[in-house]
Amino acid sequence: MRVFIIAGELSGDKLGAALMAGLRQLVPDVTFDGVGGDLMTSQGLQSRFPMDELSVMGLVEILPKYVHLKKRIQEMADAVILSEPDVLITIDSPEFSSRVAKQVKARSTIRTVHYVAPSVWAWRPGRADKMAAYTDQVLALLPFEPPFMEKAGMRCDFVGHPVVSEPQASESDAAQFRLKQGIGDAPLMMVLPGSRKGEVNRLGPVFGQVLSDVLYQRDDLRIVLPAAKPVAGLVEEITQGWNLRNAPIILDPRDHSAEDFGALKRAAFKAADMALAASGTVSLELAAAGTPMVIAYDMNPISRFLISRMLQVDTATLVSLVSNTRVIPEFLGKDCRPEIIVPAVLETLDNPNAQINAMRDTMRQLGLGDEPPGLKAARAVLDGLGD
Repeated sequence: MRVFIIAGELSGDKLGAALMAGLRQLVPDVTFDGVGGDLMTSQGLQSRFPMDELSVMGLVEILPKYVHLKKRIQEMADAVILSEPDVLITIDSPEFSSRVAKQVKARSTIRTVHYVAPSVWAWRPGRADKMAAYTDQVLALLPFEPPFMEKAGMRCDFVGHPVVSEPQASESDAAQFRLKQGIGDAPLMMVLPGSRKGEVNRLGPVFGQVLSDVLYQRDDLRIVLPAAKPVAGLVEEITQGWNLRNAPIILDPRDHSAEDFGALKRAAFKAADMALAASGTVSLELAAAGTPMVIAYDMNPISRFLISRMLQVDTATLVSLVSNTRVIPEFLGKDCRPEIIVPAVLETLDNPNAQINAMRDTMRQLGLGDEPPGLKAARAVLDGLGD
């Protein structure tokens, strides 16, 4: 079996690696071609070019890279057609993957599968109908997504979210982390400003001011920031400009192996009393660790304006959506301002248990205790080949 697989960002690399492992378990002689990151490479993929070329988010942010991305789209479509795989699997990164799949479908009968259903329940519902023209099957991470895809004429399988099968740190791991970092029994706040340069550049100053104001009232508070590898240097640069009473503990992935950094990050998640985080799948990672959170996010002003006019839901936090609750404080767009984020951070520090039930229910609905999502996704892909 030959699989052409394309991922364009860190979260997609995780999904792709788990799916590849699942396919290897079910079809030992499977081979892979395409684009991915370190995790997919560890599963046997030789990426045709660095995955971070595709890590672009936002309508305006894409424009400066349009010519290069267009060239890569054509290159990938040609490669898929030439290699004639049994299936093309694209993972998230819709600005890129949808254009590749569209070209492939127009020129061949190769089966196309997209992993991660587009958030048509949140904005631009018409995307599902357009997607159906070049997508045979969708693998959904959230339990309420299949009806939206099926209505448009695509097969859609809910395969669970990979966060439910990721290892979690123990209380002992958390205690060891606190001991090694010299935190002791002090309250610990985690800061997660994102994994893309644009996110870190926009959120860094806001988060820095929030921390400064919070520390003015809670001078015993310690700060830990696990940096994402693509932005580790930028995080180091931005945090040096933060005027904080207590210097943040920066966890730098460049100083550790991927395995060791993963364990260190999990211990930090478990040790933290709460987190201030960018909107995204990190809210599910925090929920899996049982770490209460405050979510804040902003984007380029033009992207913010355009997307805000298309939103169909009142929250962008996945824990809130899956659990159908609104107990997690969220500050998006024009509300991403320190003066209104600070009170929510202080309240969460003082009353963290308000979010516990919502986080537990989210994990249950996402498949905690079931077959691993990567294996379920692999079964769905193989079953789809028989359609």
